[in-house]
Amino acid sequence: MNVHSSRQPSSPAAGGIDPGEWDARVKLAACYRLVARLGMDDLIYNHISARVPGHEDQFLINPYGLLFDEITASTLVKINTQGDKLDDTPHSVNVAAFVIHAAIHTSNHDAICVLHTHSDASVAVSGQEKGLLPLSQFAMRFYDRQAFHDYEGVAIDLDEQTRLVRDLGPHKVMLMRNHGILTVGRTPGEAFMLLYYFERAARIQLQMQAAAAAGAALVMPPHEICEKAARQFWELQGDILVPGEREWPALMRQLDRTDPSYRN
Repeated sequence: MNVHSSRQPSSPAAGGIDPGEWDARVKLAACYRLVARLGMDDLIYNHISARVPGHEDQFLINPYGLLFDEITASTLVKINTQGDKLDDTPHSVNVAAFVIHAAIHTSNHDAICVLHTHSDASVAVSGQEKGLLPLSQFAMRFYDRQAFHDYEGVAIDLDEQTRLVRDLGPHKVMLMRNHGILTVGRTPGEAFMLLYYFERAARIQLQMQAAAAAGAALVMPPHEICEKAARQFWELQGDILVPGEREWPALMRQLDRTDPSYRN
């Protein structure tokens, strides 16, 4: 990774940022704020990226050292999939962030937004052999539709990229064993809501497992029902929409009411 500035400074005030890119910046900054608001961030660590519209080889990501609730549209750093910094900015990028996100953006055309966190319940479930179990309706969306990537240490080695891509395969959610979770969305809203629903399901699983340890008998729906529910979610049956399509506008309105500074 060779993070160096190769372009002139650009700013919305100077009209230097394309409107499509600025819109992507605003939505990505909103995603950071929402992850922080729900307590699924990890101080200055973790990362969410969004591909720059019209540029398959460029993406936006957080400046290393800022808390998620400090991130704004203008502080996001633009880099390419070779690790070159494309903005004149004093901020650096987490090497692990580059390794993980460049791999997914490069290999997956639909990976507009790639989200990686160490959210507590997801980490706890990532260390369980079968990962997320179908113990709640929240979990049914991910039934037989979660990928697994074995822990290899801090993700700073470029050769791990091949295995990240291989292990994710066609899935939109991957548990990184003993580490965290990765979600992939066609929008920041989709990536965020997949994280939200997975985290809810993981918390419920841990609570049920604690109850089972105390003697409660758990009820596991049969395979046929779990698969039916998963298909309902992924095939958008009934009035089900893509994750984020309904929720995201409401969440952004909430941010605008309480702290619109993410738009700066």
